[in-house]
Amino acid sequence: MKGLPALFKKISRLRILVISDVMLDHYLWGDATRISPEAPVPVVDIARDTWTPGGAANVAFNVASLGAQCTVAGFFGRDEPGNRLTQILQSKHIATIATPGSGMTIVKTRVLVQHQQLCRLDRESAPSCYRLSGGQAEKLLGAAVQEHDAVVFSDYAKGILSSEVVARVTRLARAAGAFVALDPKPKRALAFHGLDLITPNKRESLQLAGIEPAPHSPFPAAAVCARLQALYGARNLVITLGEDGMLLSTGGRILSTIPTAAREVYDVSGAGDTSLAALVLALTAGTSLEQAAHFANAAAGVAVGKLGTAAVTPPELLAHAAAAE
Repeated sequence: MKGLPALFKKISRLRILVISDVMLDHYLWGDATRISPEAPVPVVDIARDTWTPGGAANVAFNVASLGAQCTVAGFFGRDEPGNRLTQILQSKHIATIATPGSGMTIVKTRVLVQHQQLCRLDRESAPSCYRLSGGQAEKLLGAAVQEHDAVVFSDYAKGILSSEVVARVTRLARAAGAFVALDPKPKRALAFHGLDLITPNKRESLQLAGIEPAPHSPFPAAAVCARLQALYGARNLVITLGEDGMLLSTGGRILSTIPTAAREVYDVSGAGDTSLAALVLALTAGTSLEQAAHFANAAAGVAVGKLGTAAVTPPELLAHAAAAE
């Protein structure tokens, strides 16, 4: 991708506000050489623990790693994971806005044996513990929205985002001239319309469109894009297709499909967060949708070459681009 240095210069001047469900990703690294005498399960000898931002916090982590200023708003519990997550974010110069709630900080613990994920353990409270009203969102985030160039809703269906919150914050963002993006979770059935960008994956796009293709039939790309435009009227639609790359659409029409940039895939955890962060940054910086998609595709290609949720840096992307030439 040409023009990366100039793009990174523009990105360095951007301010991005990420709003949604923040999480702490916890990794247990070890080895398993025997089966437990108590049950037919492996015994894992833990060598070390690591922690990284997860969920919306990982989107913010990638925004900051790519060079922009970032603030993330979400629920940080008054517990050890909440303190740890706050410290990690602040060490990366990411500002935090704590939303009200009564639950525990969401933690995902992954057990890795010889760099292969054995299982995942989740700790979280009921969605009602994280719920944010539209009035609370407007009061808490109103000033922050005015100070940022883009607002990103990265929904993980844990409770913070609602149709009312999205509507009120979007109205504030529109008044401030800010770019607005949403990575949706269809099972939440959020009401939204006229955003600058939505980024469902293939399965989510079918659910949002209300289309259920016959088994083994090709992905009905044209029908999905037309239906999503009619329902949600987003300025830009990017459907992530996994190993098949990205499908780009504007005005309900397909622009192109960009093949994946990944060369080696070690872990897909957080790759969608990386892609979302890169898309928002490039579009807010003024690139075309195709240029933004190539940038995001390259960033995701670097991310899946790492183990665990990981951020991508400008030097890594520049090296990736040079190797592809």
